[in-house]
Amino acid sequence: MKKLLLSLCTVLVASVTATTAFAQDKVGDPNAGEKKNALCVGCHGITGYHTGFPEVHKVPKISGQSAKYIVNALKAYKSGERKHPSMRGVAANLTEQDMADLAAYYANNGRLLPDPEKAAGGSEKAQELVTKGGCTTCHGENFSKPMDPAYPKIAGQHSDYLYFALKAYKTEGVNLIGRNNPIMSGVAKQFTNAELKVLADYVGSLPGQLQTVQRDRIRK
Repeated sequence: MKKLLLSLCTVLVASVTATTAFAQDKVGDPNAGEKKNALCVGCHGITGYHTGFPEVHKVPKISGQSAKYIVNALKAYKSGERKHPSMRGVAANLTEQDMADLAAYYANNGRLLPDPEKAAGGSEKAQELVTKGGCTTCHGENFSKPMDPAYPKIAGQHSDYLYFALKAYKTEGVNLIGRNNPIMSGVAKQFTNAELKVLADYVGSLPGQLQTVQRDRIRK
């Protein structure tokens, strides 16, 4: 399975790289992104903020995330590849330059946090599931250095959000819920929801680069 995932990841990265080179992706300006993030900080700029649809979970940490991944995620929400009403509503009004600027801002927002070269071992069950899913093949040995910046850093992400996202890759035929990604769908469908919860709890417990940088006006 790990070899199959590596092959799929390599093919997808090559495809993304070729498309990016052809399309000449926009260069983001973090200063411009800071001025465009009014709708973002309402959720992503509050430590511990929860969303209630389609289930209650913390909104993801995005400061310190790869700019390329953020752009890809926003494009997926805009196209409907990712089905989430709030995020699709936000992304629908963004130009490619807006996305690039916001991504550049969040990729450089916050302080650089140290993380190990290799993730610490979790429970025997967690290690078994990580191996079965070939998770480090794309996300890196410490889950913070993916094989390509098109893939997300996931170490230290909120575990309840990771669990929600993993389940979304298994969801089909629902108008407002689900994510269409051939690699992640194939991975997630191997596992029961209980196993996905073990994976999410393990990855979420790891140190990583991701942060929530809270807005100055609500800091105590």
